[in-house]
Amino acid sequence: MLTAVHHGFELSTGIGIVLQPEMGLAGAGALWGSQLPAWLALASRGGPRWDRVLAVWSGAALAGVTVHFILWPLRRSRVGLPVLAEAEGLDARGLAFYNALLYAWGATSALSLVCEIPRGARRWAVVGLATLPLQLVSARHHFDWVRGESDARPAWWNRALAAT
Repeated sequence: MLTAVHHGFELSTGIGIVLQPEMGLAGAGALWGSQLPAWLALASRGGPRWDRVLAVWSGAALAGVTVHFILWPLRRSRVGLPVLAEAEGLDARGLAFYNALLYAWGATSALSLVCEIPRGARRWAVVGLATLPLQLVSARHHFDWVRGESDARPAWWNRALAAT
């Protein structure tokens, strides 16, 4: 569910959605608009048939969170946790929400593995985690793309990125 919130937040702030540079808005919207409800339905239904798939998806979600902490400069929060010092052209308010969202997304992904996926299927999360290098390449490409889009279409795309 928090994967959907992440994608919605990025779309609403003009950053776009994951795989939009490669697939266009309609294609990426169709992908996530079908995959995320399928993920929710399978998680709600439960059962051993879907445990490995859900473990892979949870691992991929953890990799997605990790990508943000690799790409952007970090600082320490008041309690000592690393948080993004800047990211995606967000202002201080947006960044505070984004950091909270990333921590919630990562925590729920990890908790789903521990609490909902049987021990024998948890190893499949490694397959999802192994997508981290691909997600990193995709994210770097996405931010190069969105910077160009912010210059070409400043009324829609994140104007904060136009200056970077």
